[in-house]
Amino acid sequence: MRKNFGVKPWTVPQPVFILATYDENGNPDVMNAAWGGIASDDLLMICVGGDHKTTKNLFANKALTVSMADTDYVKECDFAGVVSGLKDPKKFEKTGFTAIPSEFVKAPLIAQLPFAVECTVQSYDEETCMMICKIVNVSIDESILTEDGKHIDFDKWTPIVFDCVNHTYRALGKEVGRAFYDGLALR
Repeated sequence: MRKNFGVKPWTVPQPVFILATYDENGNPDVMNAAWGGIASDDLLMICVGGDHKTTKNLFANKALTVSMADTDYVKECDFAGVVSGLKDPKKFEKTGFTAIPSEFVKAPLIAQLPFAVECTVQSYDEETCMMICKIVNVSIDESILTEDGKHIDFDKWTPIVFDCVNHTYRALGKEVGRAFYDGLALR
């Protein structure tokens, strides 16, 4: 038997996006944003309120990097979401993250997070807080790639997802099937 919960912002799981920007003085800023996903081949959608330091930086520089949080940095990534950069100007420093300037956008990569999407801001809707970002580059540290350097090796890297129903982070698990292949058996 199913139970109805009404209107909830629940899709499980959700990626844990770690947004990184530079402020007007070139200082790095970081924010955890769990509501988002791929909008098309070269667009990313992220829901982010207009009252964040990160959002102010986005409006100023029209650029950001979107890293995927992982099991090695759960505390730091959660801290990026529970502390406001407007109230704590040393927020980035307190995470222990290292900012590396992107070659493609005016925003920092986070050295400790090996997977990042580098983007420019294409549009922002103040009413819905929906931001559309143009993907300029995907940057992946070689330490998490397969030996041939063509794919992510999930035995070397464990991204986390946000379980919005239970307010927890979960690690991605083992491979259970092959996309665009296993279903062909039902033809």
